[in-house]
Order: sequence, then structure tokens, then C-alpha cells
Amino acid sequence: MPYRPTPRRHLPIRLNALQLTGSIALGMWLGFIAIALTCWLASRLFSQQLAPVTAAVEQLAKPPVVVQPVPDIPPQSPLFQQYEENLRKNEQQQRLDQARSSTRNQANPNCQFWLQQDQTAPSEKSRDNVLRFCD
Repeated sequence: MPYRPTPRRHLPIRLNALQLTGSIALGMWLGFIAIALTCWLASRLFSQQLAPVTAAVEQLAKPPVVVQPVPDIPPQSPLFQQYEENLRKNEQQQRLDQARSSTRNQANPNCQFWLQQDQTAPSEKSRDNVLRFCD
């Protein structure tokens, strides 16, 4: 059996510029809609799954709030006033200790003078000047 090729059929192609432009615009619009819907669905899915993680990250980003215990003593009582005085003295003592141990104060002659003065003859004036002249 010999091979006989079939005659080729000729298909006429007519290009209409308006149809071609409309088809391309419709395809791009549908592609945009498909991408937008996919992104929207993905964001809803991931936001639900990642909600505990985002809550944990937000909690870690906020520094913890340190609450100092407040005694159950009325503000007018002498015990409360003594408590406030002790808090003030402790804070002042901590600031004095920081001023004494700071290496930045080694080069400050005013600070060195008042630190020495406070060490040899402690008084309220010397403490105030240490806190004033030292960092």
C-alpha cells in the first residue's frame, strides 16, 4: 500500500483587531481577579493559622510591667510615712552607690570632691551635691 498524502485543507484566518484586543483585555482582567482571590484566600487562611504566633510575638515585644507591691496601710498613718521615707532613702542610697561605682565619674573633679566629702563627713548637703554633680 503506497502512502498517499491527503490534500491539505486551507483554513482562512481573519484577524479582527477589536476582537483580539477585547480577548487580551478579558484574559488579563480574569487573571487579575484570579490572583486577587488567591491572595485574599491565602491571607485569610494564614491569618487564622498564625494568630497564636502573632499574639506571642506582640506579647514579647511589650516589656513586662513591674508593679511594686503597695502595703495595705492607710496613707495618713505613721507606718506609711515611714515606709515612704525608707523607699526614698533606699533610692537615694542606690543612686549614691551607682555614682561611686561609675567609671565616668573618675574624671569629674567636682564629683570626686563631693564623693570624698560624703565619705568622710556624710551630710544631707554632701549627698545632694553627689547626686547633683555625679552622673
